[in-house]
Amino acid sequence: MLTPPGLGGKYRITGNQYPRMRRPRNHRRAVLTGVCVVAVLGLISWGTVQLIDVFNGHFGLAHTNATRDSYCRHGSSGSPVDALPQPNAITVNIYNATPRTGLAKATADQLRQRGFTIGKIGNAPAQYENKVTGTALLLGSPKAQPALKVLGTQLAAGQARTDPTRTGADVDLVIGNGFANLDPKPNADHALAALTHPSPTPTPARKNC
Repeated sequence: MLTPPGLGGKYRITGNQYPRMRRPRNHRRAVLTGVCVVAVLGLISWGTVQLIDVFNGHFGLAHTNATRDSYCRHGSSGSPVDALPQPNAITVNIYNATPRTGLAKATADQLRQRGFTIGKIGNAPAQYENKVTGTALLLGSPKAQPALKVLGTQLAAGQARTDPTRTGADVDLVIGNGFANLDPKPNADHALAALTHPSPTPTPARKNC
């Protein structure tokens, strides 16, 4: 029998069968390969995070700043804090839709004393004459809604409506059959103060104005 060189006589060849020769496993290479794979995956993840930060830096930060600025201007309710006009900046037209005489002029005098600017005074148009069963109608264009809110503090039972066909800033007070008088001035003053200076709502500390 022949013994392959280098085997030191440990193996003998019998017939046509030869011992399978394997290279010893290189554990160091396997460890190095694993480390390289982990490093590559880490670089890919880091690059992805950097790209996200770049886009957020241009768009997310701008959106955050815009949201903060809007919050500072409008408050937590989403409505502008200083959007409500002062009574002297509101022109009120007063129309009497009842058979009783003198209501329009008397109401105009009271509103004038409370700081409102008075426009037209007279009988209501035919479409409202004797047809307003409630206390009063407060009418204005869509852009006059803040003015309607302020006027509504003087007559809490009045019903406010917007007329999309109107474009002016003035508002109408149409006196109805249920009208007796404006709300007492202390009540109206309190309602106006609550409307123009609402109680502050706690806000997160991170929203600094």
